Amino acid sequence: IENDAQFDLGISYLIERGKKRQHRLQAAKDQTAVSRSTVTDNERTLIFNTSQQFISVLLAQSTLDLAKQDAASFQQTVDISESRYKTGDMSESDLLKIKLQLLQFQSDLSAAKLAKIQALAGLRQFIGFESVADDFDVSGDLDYQPVHADLQALKGLAMQDRPDLRAAQEGVTAARSQEALMRANGKKDLGVSFDYTHTAGINSGAFYFNIDLPIFDRNQGEIARARFAITQAEETALETAQQVNTDIIDAYGALRSNDEIIQLYQNGYIDQAKQSRDITEYAYKRGAASLLDFLDAERTYRSNQLAYRQALASYMTALEQMRQAVGTRDLP
Repeated sequence: IENDAQFDLGISYLIERGKKRQHRLQAAKDQTAVSRSTVTDNERTLIFNTSQQFISVLLAQSTLDLAKQDAASFQQTVDISESRYKTGDMSESDLLKIKLQLLQFQSDLSAAKLAKIQALAGLRQFIGFESVADDFDVSGDLDYQPVHADLQALKGLAMQDRPDLRAAQEGVTAARSQEALMRANGKKDLGVSFDYTHTAGINSGAFYFNIDLPIFDRNQGEIARARFAITQAEETALETAQQVNTDIIDAYGALRSNDEIIQLYQNGYIDQAKQSRDITEYAYKRGAASLLDFLDAERTYRSNQLAYRQALASYMTALEQMRQAVGTRDLP
């Protein structure tokens, strides 16, 4: 029976030439680095959009607080005016003008409440509807935080920290790794095998070596494509670097412009508008100022307050834009 038995056993091994395995590993690592930086850049954009919407909520809350304050304050004026009308110290026409002005304050209050609801809904969309309760709110105030860094320092910081620029630069490295891999793939591998045969009680073994002869196929097409991919990656990196500089200049200009506006308000316009309103209100309640003077001072004060709050929100948005342009939240 053993003399009639026949079976074969073989083993083979592929010897890769050109360090193909090392090139594959390096290409995968370089592409992973590009993906990691791309994810970081997406996070940078999401943080900016969320911060911008958060500022919108703060502005809506500040406007709502001002509307409540104005409505309550003007209600006192209406009460005083009604008392003066009953004593004959005010005409019915002036009283109606006062009440109509109160309607405007009440309408502004309703509009401010709606703006707050819409701003919160927009913020919830960015942070996720399932992440917060339906009645969630935010805490914080419109704030002025001066930035003292110069333009060149911010450019240098952006060249180090911008994840999209880093991804573009890593893309060049990844493209070069791909070219090295394509060159390695152009080298044919060596196949080694050993076969063992048992036939009718006779044992035999044989070693085999085989290699393809690359007469026409040396992977020329993929190597050429990889070369063009390197050029494309280099151009993309250069374009991204130019875009970084443009973003920094735009953000820096917007930040400085808004900073100048804030300084104008804080250096006198806020206090002057409040003093004018308070003086006119005091004089009107004592019959020393006309109704038109009082209403004009009230409108001027409210307009000034709204503009100041909008200026603060614009500055904070410009600051977030600068952080996004630089690629870090820690500005010097």
